[in-house]
Amino acid sequence: MSYFQNVGPIKYEGPKSNNPFAFKYYNPEDQINGQSMEDFLRFAVSYWHTFTGEGTDPFGQSTMVRPYNTFSGMDLAKARVEASFEFFQKMDVPYFCFHDFDVAPETDNLSETLKNIDVIVAQIKENLKTSKTKLLWNTANMFSHPRWLNGAATSPNADVYAYAAAKVKKGLEVAVELGSENYVFWGGREGYETLLNTDMKLELDNLARFFHMAIDYAKEIGFTGQFLIEPKPKEPTKHQYDFDVATGIGFLKTYGLDKHFKFNIEANHATLAGHTFEHELQVARINGMLGSVDANQGDTLLGWDTDEFPTDLYSTTLAMYEIIKNGGLGSGGLNFDAKVRRGSFDPEDLFLAHIAGMDSFAIGTKVAQRLLEDGVLENFIADRYESYRSGIGLEIVEGKTDFKKLEQYALGLTEIKNKSGRQENLKAILNKYLLEAYNQ
Repeated sequence: MSYFQNVGPIKYEGPKSNNPFAFKYYNPEDQINGQSMEDFLRFAVSYWHTFTGEGTDPFGQSTMVRPYNTFSGMDLAKARVEASFEFFQKMDVPYFCFHDFDVAPETDNLSETLKNIDVIVAQIKENLKTSKTKLLWNTANMFSHPRWLNGAATSPNADVYAYAAAKVKKGLEVAVELGSENYVFWGGREGYETLLNTDMKLELDNLARFFHMAIDYAKEIGFTGQFLIEPKPKEPTKHQYDFDVATGIGFLKTYGLDKHFKFNIEANHATLAGHTFEHELQVARINGMLGSVDANQGDTLLGWDTDEFPTDLYSTTLAMYEIIKNGGLGSGGLNFDAKVRRGSFDPEDLFLAHIAGMDSFAIGTKVAQRLLEDGVLENFIADRYESYRSGIGLEIVEGKTDFKKLEQYALGLTEIKNKSGRQENLKAILNKYLLEAYNQ
């Protein structure tokens, strides 16, 4: 059965194409740092927004028209698998991602739920045999059901903690079964609403214990993929413990977990934390912990996680600048954790949205690569910090001075000359490169 009969395979047709169902800038065969663009960007489809998202919001019911929604229960889950692999094939994407209950329905009985997962995982595994698309990462949903109202690994209820452990144990087994290249932890409710009823120290200690147990079990069953933490400052909780990358690094180092984890960074989560996307990417990169990316964007007029498909070329360029400097994403990738708007309800809109996102990152990649090749920003930054390459600056960098020597040096200064940061000019140069890419 075909679920997307109105759409054929999506191909690259170039910037002059007027075909909405074609890539204008994403050519999977283009070369980036000696790799094909497909291999370097490692695009992934998020199962939850793409195949289970219904277009609901706090004020409105479902709007999405999906050909498989005539089914229910396990029949619906099976139909979604069939539809998803048809979508993967037509989009020609190398990866996908899912939460456990995206693919299989949850019941009130854990044993029955795990059996449901086994049935769908077997179906996915069968489809993987004939598909180029692979599993980038999987994870456990530990935020939707009422049992998680106070968190999972940070819950004040030990029974909930044990239930969470059982879910992650299963998730790691599924990761091995399906050859997942990563496993993600998103602490949707790992935080607090008020400190008046919270033992923060115990909750953080328990979260660290949970991660250590996950590491131990992964070794036991032979899972060799990368563990990833996805930071988010708030929403649904008021304060989440993985607030941003810097907070996450502090937590991991405190509990001896930093050698086992990297970060899955989401653009919209960065803005909720008061940061730019490229800020979070750079903090992870310079600490050797940039693992993967959830590619989306927020709305500057809205203060919540809108998960829009990425079309901001300024953002995708600066993001790819960091990713190229990182040498790529290793076992990670660019996962479209993004959902079509409620008004974009046709099945065809799923294709159009992914085309827009993939083209946007392709443009960003090309512009970032040219900026790096020309040394535009790198040369300016090197010149701005030139004083640290010789004299007293070099002594500071090499740890060969102290406060007494620095005081003596400062007392001998007759004048201090700073260099202009030329922020406006650098932004104008970035615009120039973006426009040149558009006009090619």
